[in-house]
Amino acid sequence: MTTKITLTSGIIGLMSVAAYSVNADAKPLEFYGKVDVSVQSSEEGEGRFTEMKSNASKFGVKGDYALEDGLIIVYKLEWQVDVSDDSNEKNLKSRNQYIGLKGNFGEVRLGRHDTALKMSQGKADFFSDYEADVKTLWKGENRVNDSISYFSPIYAGFGMQLTYVVADAADADDALSAAIFYGDEGLKQSNIYAALAYDSEVNGYDTLRASAQFKLAEFTLSTMYQRQEDITTQLDRDGYLVGVAYPWQKLTLKTQYQVMDDDNGASVGVDYKLGKNSQIYAWYSSFNFDLAEDTDYLAVGLTHKF
Repeated sequence: MTTKITLTSGIIGLMSVAAYSVNADAKPLEFYGKVDVSVQSSEEGEGRFTEMKSNASKFGVKGDYALEDGLIIVYKLEWQVDVSDDSNEKNLKSRNQYIGLKGNFGEVRLGRHDTALKMSQGKADFFSDYEADVKTLWKGENRVNDSISYFSPIYAGFGMQLTYVVADAADADDALSAAIFYGDEGLKQSNIYAALAYDSEVNGYDTLRASAQFKLAEFTLSTMYQRQEDITTQLDRDGYLVGVAYPWQKLTLKTQYQVMDDDNGASVGVDYKLGKNSQIYAWYSSFNFDLAEDTDYLAVGLTHKF
């Protein structure tokens, strides 16, 4: 009963926002999403099996509203949905959800949000949301509650992001994530993107991450370095990632290699563009772990953005 009430409340809330957006002074409300489903052959140490995966499929609404004195209200409500599994209370998962204020000073967002360190990688992870996502070996891919995010204006290609996470309890500590970056993460307006980010006491870790992407002829080169420390055990670990992507007609060929101390993973994949917002893909990933069973995965999938 609680789940039904929660979902009903969410639907009513969305309808209210949609109704508000038709105000003559408001900009149109944008409804968006992505459906990504793959059939996957997995080996995780106990024998190979076939499964179907919903890879961060999501939907949401976002928009802004002009106020006086050059100020703009911004908002986003986004959910992740598992379209491959049975319907249950875990089918919907909250993603970035916030309200904020934008002006000449930059932009401030209040709510649930990806940290500055997580966002700093841009598009450097060619296998994001799949088994070879950087979070498989690295810490730092955090979406935090009770956060205040600040995005600075862009000056000469440089920008800054800060994420302040309030403790929300007497026996807890506040946390901070910060990043500085240069260039365009989509590499559409520049041939280079670079970022340096640091987490302080975010989900039990202090983390330093450097990311960069380059365009060299038709190739896109990606590289990342990370050093992380467990605050409780004070165990330090470091690693790196390198990747290459090459477009050819409707295909994009890509490969990626990631290391964290004695753990490592390698991936190869190909995307085939069916249209502006749709593609089919195939990839293979293999991981070697020092203290756990080795794994490997082979997947074929279809994705569409709307």
